[in-house]
Amino acid sequence: MSGFYIEHFGCRAARADGEAIGARLAAAGLSERQPCEADVLVVNTCSVTAEADRQARAFIRRAHRQNPAARILVTGCYAQRAPDELSVIPGVSAVAGNSHKALVPQIALSLVGVSLARELVQIAAMPVSPAMPQETTAPRQAAPPQVALVAVDDLFAHSFIEEPRLTPGARTRPNLKIQEGCGNRCTFCVIPTTRGPSRSLPGAAVVRQVEGFIASGGNELVLSGINLGRWGRDLPGDRFGTLAALVRHMLERTRLPRLRLSSIEPMDWDTDVIALLEEFAGPHSGTGRLARHAHLPLQSGSDAVLRRMHRRYRPWHYVEKVQALLRATGSGLTIGADVMVGFPGETDAEFEETVAFIRSLPFGYLHLFPFSARPGTRGWHLHAESPVPASAVHERMTALRSLAAEKTRAHRTSFLSRDLDAITLHTPAEVASRNRTSALSENFLPIEVDASLPANQLLRVHVTGLDADSGLSGRKIA
Repeated sequence: MSGFYIEHFGCRAARADGEAIGARLAAAGLSERQPCEADVLVVNTCSVTAEADRQARAFIRRAHRQNPAARILVTGCYAQRAPDELSVIPGVSAVAGNSHKALVPQIALSLVGVSLARELVQIAAMPVSPAMPQETTAPRQAAPPQVALVAVDDLFAHSFIEEPRLTPGARTRPNLKIQEGCGNRCTFCVIPTTRGPSRSLPGAAVVRQVEGFIASGGNELVLSGINLGRWGRDLPGDRFGTLAALVRHMLERTRLPRLRLSSIEPMDWDTDVIALLEEFAGPHSGTGRLARHAHLPLQSGSDAVLRRMHRRYRPWHYVEKVQALLRATGSGLTIGADVMVGFPGETDAEFEETVAFIRSLPFGYLHLFPFSARPGTRGWHLHAESPVPASAVHERMTALRSLAAEKTRAHRTSFLSRDLDAITLHTPAEVASRNRTSALSENFLPIEVDASLPANQLLRVHVTGLDADSGLSGRKIA
């Protein structure tokens, strides 16, 4: 039996892609193995920063050194953006951009000489497109030495990959990606190029996946997408039509114990979505089935910087959304954000506006990252005209990391001696050796529970402590 390994880079949506590829390969008869033992390695790349590109290249080279006989298939955003750059790396047998991601399982099978394309299609309920380049269905042996097979175009006709069946397996809380691509044109972002325009998984397919997850014993499902709030806008005939209507159906018409929404752009937290939080997650809901967790990408707290970024909101818009979310859910809500440091032309004063803005809001966590110029974006040219010195970026990152730690600790401290709903996770060996279990609260707080418990168990936890690194501990009470 041939074996495969998938290396994941990037966001939740990219992780969902990789998990779907893995599920299809397993359904076709391949076994999941470690990189040094696998016959085919699928490298699911990100390209949001230059560092993400570097990490992917480093992994490919390291994997080839450790397992030179393995066929390496590179997919994801980096593969879409720069396929020629990846195809010449020693060990790479094929490159399939996001435009052809749905065909990655077939390509992977062909690389190990497994002719199961028809069976795989039946399992996945997805027809093979006749537009697929013929060479991607041929075994690797047919290709000249050192020449990778490349499947990339700008049509994105084969980009949406759906798992045969979503189950609570290696990940207790799997991601169900229901939306792909983005139609925004933020000056720093390469995603419209690497993932194409916004596209939605039809509502019937989403509901089918949710019902299958429930039947498999799943307890928490995460809805994800590249621009999740735009789900349904490209499906004029869909019975749901909007994200709010789809989520309401899941909460009213299925037995899903808990649903979590991943990142949603600030202006897409509309009144209908916020109303769902009040109804199914608010202090008087009595259900807790919709997680009290909202991630709103911020990027900057400076109005001038947001304008240069071509973001579709101003700081005051953002504050209004946060206030509406807090009114809907109460103080138990955990709010997260992405913040970019060193956007071209960012002055000391503009950075201080961001610092003051973050201080003014009750964030529970922040994802911080320095600006990285991406070829083909307006930000690339802005960086050439007015780059922020590396020393200033480093100083600002240090300041924001300190502020982020402060905000996280303050937020988690507020839950000491309180009871929270949680789900158990796959516990690392070091934690399990202390007879403790890793868990995640309904409002997105990591907790070590003072008991040895299996993964995927819903429980009630009384929070008993906070360590020096702001890690919470607690005991099971129900």
